[in-house]
Amino acid sequence: MIEEFIEGLEEEFTSNTIIHEFDEVTMVVDKSELESTCLKLRDYFGFEMLIDLCGLDFLTYGESEWDGNASSSGFGRARESHTSENPHPERFAVTYHLLSINKNQRLRLRVYLNEEMPIVSSVSHIWSSANWYEREAFDLFGILFENHPDLRRILTDYGFVGHPLRKDFPMIGEVEMRYDEKLGRVIYEPVSIEPNINVPRIIRK
Repeated sequence: MIEEFIEGLEEEFTSNTIIHEFDEVTMVVDKSELESTCLKLRDYFGFEMLIDLCGLDFLTYGESEWDGNASSSGFGRARESHTSENPHPERFAVTYHLLSINKNQRLRLRVYLNEEMPIVSSVSHIWSSANWYEREAFDLFGILFENHPDLRRILTDYGFVGHPLRKDFPMIGEVEMRYDEKLGRVIYEPVSIEPNINVPRIIRK
């Protein structure tokens, strides 16, 4: 069944890379072809639902600050592993998870974006569920979605600076807020806590 599905994708989308591993199918799409590809997938392949959309940041992909084995303090992920190179030279990517209820099939789309101009066409006119997902990716990763009807931050504050899920965003943030009794309002100040090194995930082949 899945082999027939992959063959159909390869016949229709000859210029795209299709990856089949762990019983999951991923298709890498050039951003210039995203909109037309999504329309075909919805209208001819029956993917009537976009169930998720998320941003990815490949900065420092495969690198680790840990060299030794796990310690007795409980850092179970801090062990040696084979590092993997970035599978694509671009820093950012957007991943779309599609579902066909009638055919009981799932498909993952991936579009890579460069660091200088991380922008891609919105698919909110194809799947309405993309509206808030794209706003979330914009808010947390700084990825822009062209022709989005209302591209505003959705999780952070109105005056928030930066994009918190980018790998180069500090773990402690840039500012902290508190209520000032004298001024009678909330004020923002530089963070007063020391930065902490986060335990990186292990990338396993």
